[in-house]
Amino acid sequence: MANSDITNRFTFHPVTGPSQALLYEEVRAKALEFALWLDEIAPDSRELSTALTKLDEVVFWSNAAIARHS
Repeated sequence: MANSDITNRFTFHPVTGPSQALLYEEVRAKALEFALWLDEIAPDSRELSTALTKLDEVVFWSNAAIARHS
């Protein structure tokens, strides 16, 4: 892996402008909408908990992609 790729992964990436902040908000809003829908339709279970954890990971990695590659 290139040093630049490693550096990019482990460097703080501040918000570069309003459009980037809006993307973070949109990702979270869509994930929240989906999470609430899942909570309505799926029984309270380990599987639902895992699904919500994975959705949390989706938000994290989506925001990381926006931060690292904007």
